[in-house]
Amino acid sequence: MKKRCIIIGSGLGGLSCGVLLAKNGYDVTVLEQNARIGGCLQCFTRCGTKFETGMHFIGSCDEGQVLHRLLRYLEVMDDLSLDRLDPAGYDVISLQGSQFRFANGREAFIEELAAQFPPERDRLASYFDLVSQIAASSTLHALQGGSTDSFLHTEYQLRSINEVLEQLIADPLLRNVLVGNLPLYAAEFEHTPFAMHAFIFDFYNRSAFRIGGGSDTIADSLAGTLQRYGGRIVTRQKAERIHCDDVQAQSVETQTGDRYDADLVISSVHPRRTLEMLSTKLIRPAFRNRIHAMRNTAAGFSVYLRFRENTVPYMNSNFYGYRGTTPWGCENYTDATWPKGYLYMHMSPEPGLQYARSGVLISYMSIDELAPWFGTAIGHRGEDYEAFKYQKAQQLLNVVEQDFPGLRQQLDAFYTSTPLTYQDYTGTEGGSLYGIARSVQAGAGGHVSHKTRIPNLLLTGQNINSHGILGVLIGTLITCSERRLSIVRLNRQTNEQLGNHHRRRNRRFIYRSVAGQKRLENHRAGEKRDHRRRSANVRPQRRNVRHRNAHAGWLPSGRKPVQDMPLFGNHGASEDSADRRRVHGFAALFGRRRTLCHTLRPP
Repeated sequence: MKKRCIIIGSGLGGLSCGVLLAKNGYDVTVLEQNARIGGCLQCFTRCGTKFETGMHFIGSCDEGQVLHRLLRYLEVMDDLSLDRLDPAGYDVISLQGSQFRFANGREAFIEELAAQFPPERDRLASYFDLVSQIAASSTLHALQGGSTDSFLHTEYQLRSINEVLEQLIADPLLRNVLVGNLPLYAAEFEHTPFAMHAFIFDFYNRSAFRIGGGSDTIADSLAGTLQRYGGRIVTRQKAERIHCDDVQAQSVETQTGDRYDADLVISSVHPRRTLEMLSTKLIRPAFRNRIHAMRNTAAGFSVYLRFRENTVPYMNSNFYGYRGTTPWGCENYTDATWPKGYLYMHMSPEPGLQYARSGVLISYMSIDELAPWFGTAIGHRGEDYEAFKYQKAQQLLNVVEQDFPGLRQQLDAFYTSTPLTYQDYTGTEGGSLYGIARSVQAGAGGHVSHKTRIPNLLLTGQNINSHGILGVLIGTLITCSERRLSIVRLNRQTNEQLGNHHRRRNRRFIYRSVAGQKRLENHRAGEKRDHRRRSANVRPQRRNVRHRNAHAGWLPSGRKPVQDMPLFGNHGASEDSADRRRVHGFAALFGRRRTLCHTLRPP
């Protein structure tokens, strides 16, 4: 009989977990509170024009690159139509009256910026090389089985972006230019780790694309794959309670009173919402308080633009505009200074068209501005709310027209969304753009583990590993590889479908042929014989150690008792080591049966 898995939330994390587990023999049911699936992948249509809400472009999706490999394994790639952003300037930064372009590739990137900052050429090369090394130092994000450098990765998790750039780059303007795309991850001055900056930069610099037809194509494709493997998605079913006995989760109850029995529960919603569903004593108040105390990234205000036909040429890049001298601090504003900056993008046009049909403007906005409408429902917030949105949209358009004169005259209509809108449709805490904020001050305490004290309750989504499509999908692999049944199959499947050329025989691999089975038996017999020889002289000593530890209240393994282990994360440890035990080696996914700490070596 198949094990039953209930997944709460149908965002990218929930759907991709569902696909992985369904492909590996689980009976999967995904519960979604809204009528539409997808979370931040959702799109909506007004007067025949489509708009993206959360995901607007992706990176590293060329053949063989990390996202291409992941989406191929999830059986999504064949359903996607990708439009490449301008390789000579996929990101354009408008700052202090000038525009600066980020080009794909090392040499092109350096040459493009060195033309405007000639004395900084060598420093730009050093910056680019450091970013590349940091991105490669994480086995998780690089999807590689080779050795990487844990020390490099850990160091730059504990150093802020501005601190590192001040040491690398002499020109203050260039330092600000290099963080010009910080709205992609809502970076904060003196808080956000440089490692996050490196991962994001490397991800898009390798290649950058828009998704033809909209980001919901990914959600629809994942849903189709899930259903092909026997999974189900139930919409308009908001999870209200996770029922547990004294040991583990038993079922999930929805707002309608329906109850879904489960052998495994995975929550892709914000950890705060997950804890609200739990009343078990397995969750300690101290850990609840810790999760509630974690800061979230800034929220955003969006204006969705519908252009008049054949009036706005398609802009094959992302445009970041700033009113002041720096991209930092745009989340801190007054009524008079808002907006300090914005991100402007077009949605990919239909094939063969040279003109954009729709676009979006995004700027930071605190949810505190929406306090008068807390507790209200969509469509029932009154005229004051509509007037507030209209006034904010006009303010934003006034600023944008300084870079794009006459934009208003090119509009057929526009629509708006606030942090409340984002919270209602995507379930993000306080309308946060990217969930829980990463901070060098918090260290490992700012990390939320995919595991909980309830052994069959796991977490996934942008709050667990990292945000963005790559961060969420890597987090999905981490979450699903916690189930030992799937590891064997994922090892074989990832080797076959992701084209991992570092394939090595895994001791847990299931050999199907008679000859293969015989080889496996001989291998295990040899292992047992060698182990007996090595341990013959130390067994009494080890027995005494276990006896002594038992009297001291420790487990035979030497680890602390379960009741003393943290619910989330690994307090006092580095972020790199926080989840070493997550996979019974995550590296098994890529044909290597060793823990992450042993795979992190210099490249």
